[in-house]
Amino acid sequence: MKILKTSAFVIAALGITACVTNPITGRSSIQIANNSEIATAAAAEYKTTLSSSKVVTGTADANRIKNVGDRIKNAAYAYYKQIGRESALTGYNWEFNLIQDSQLNAWCMPGGKVAFYTGIMPVCKDDNGVAVVMGHEVSHALAGHGNERISQAMLAQYGGSLLGGTMSNSQWAGVFEKVYPIGAQVGLLAYGRKQESEADEMGLQIMAMAGYDPRTAVSFWQRMEASSTGTRQPEFLSTHPSPANRIADLNADMPKALQYYKAAGGKL
Repeated sequence: MKILKTSAFVIAALGITACVTNPITGRSSIQIANNSEIATAAAAEYKTTLSSSKVVTGTADANRIKNVGDRIKNAAYAYYKQIGRESALTGYNWEFNLIQDSQLNAWCMPGGKVAFYTGIMPVCKDDNGVAVVMGHEVSHALAGHGNERISQAMLAQYGGSLLGGTMSNSQWAGVFEKVYPIGAQVGLLAYGRKQESEADEMGLQIMAMAGYDPRTAVSFWQRMEASSTGTRQPEFLSTHPSPANRIADLNADMPKALQYYKAAGGKL
């Protein structure tokens, strides 16, 4: 109980200066970790992953990943500049790579390090499908979900000592490794349902800003669900929204996304 009270006090004390509001979704979160340190650690893990994987280059799919990634990135930068928040994207060093792997997966690490696996490409089907996934994964980075989860781990482990404002290198390394376990699938941070839902909403808007049809997001997630194997956990046991709730939320967010799509030259 004492630990819980201490953590609550620390959160309240830090919340005044470390509360970050997502400019697209309006959701606020506590992010007290150093973004530069996170990006540096993430870049090192990304480099290690690429060096131990078969990176696909020069193919239509590999080029698609890079082209869609650039459009999504540029749309995000344009939006953040428009609202005067471009400084939030300082330090991002984007990379978009395709890895030979049968998994139906993709991820974006803090700082803009993106990887798609070849296994998800048939489900994506085309540029719009890739944009759905790219928008979702990039949104995890843009929303600072890595910082949020690391901050949660820092508060849980060190509590009131964070009020001093410093952590040793070994403490920082321990927190990072707890969130991104060494030897685990890099980038597969266990986001919570709120973060996954936020990435859906934010990703939908960004793909639309980039000129991709947001209406294709529904059919993509339906294909993704059809490609899944095994028994799905109930939503309250899962970090991801249930398929029905995800589609309902996407449809609720669609009118706003279609406005962005139309502004980008899309046809309704």
